[in-house]
Amino acid sequence: MQHGPAVRRRKLGAELRALRAGACLTSGEAARLVGWHQSKVSRIETGASGVKPADVRSLLDIYGVTDGQLREFLLALAYSESGGGRDHWWHAYRGVLPPAYRDFISLESQASGMRTLETSVIPGLLQTSEYARAVTRAAVGRTDDEPDDERLDALVEVRLARQDVLRSPRPLQLTAVLDEAVLRREVGGPEVMARQRRRLVEAARLPQVTLQVLPFAAGAHIGITGPFVIFSFPSTSDLDVVVLDHLTSSLHLERKEDLQAYSEAFDSLRIHALSPEDSLDYLAGTG
Repeated sequence: MQHGPAVRRRKLGAELRALRAGACLTSGEAARLVGWHQSKVSRIETGASGVKPADVRSLLDIYGVTDGQLREFLLALAYSESGGGRDHWWHAYRGVLPPAYRDFISLESQASGMRTLETSVIPGLLQTSEYARAVTRAAVGRTDDEPDDERLDALVEVRLARQDVLRSPRPLQLTAVLDEAVLRREVGGPEVMARQRRRLVEAARLPQVTLQVLPFAAGAHIGITGPFVIFSFPSTSDLDVVVLDHLTSSLHLERKEDLQAYSEAFDSLRIHALSPEDSLDYLAGTG
């Protein structure tokens, strides 16, 4: 159980180690080919130190990695680790975003798929601006008393900018299970909720979005202990990660046993939830 940056560093190192082994090179041989000391390769592969995108590119070249999607993803991991990268738009908001939130956005921007159980609020990727403002004001207010308007505006901008992952040329595949409580809780008032439900209906009709409602009639279920997110990544399932949010921090689970347990839990929730078609009817009927 680790925090996000350490997870990404270890996963990047593990992938590079596997690619080196596939190229039939020892760590010493790889180091000599790029002009490094062997200890640098070892530190990168164990996640003991960060790695620059240029160093990752050098390793991928000597390992003969030509898969464009895999190269792009591993380089994106390195950029996020080093704090650079032209697509890392959220760095402009570093002054208002907690580190755990920045890390979540980084994972979200690199993922190919996202499975989420929501028990309290609409997923951020599907929120309207009014709903996002009401949720953000409540969430920030718990720790900051009353946030100033400028900071609140910035946080809402970030929430809406995140939604671009659903509109990119290779959009994130979002599968969300929403507890009925999410839809019954009047965040921002009845009019805000009516517009929010209409937004969900629109989203549910997108090919990259699957929504299912978990009705109260389902009774106690495996997700009753709290929400979670499972990120999946292109080219390799070894980089998948579970994110658990808490009031002041986030935890990232990367062990295969944890990933399997949460994947099975999510599959069970989908079985007990309304079908996507019935969920769409439910959402349209409550709007």
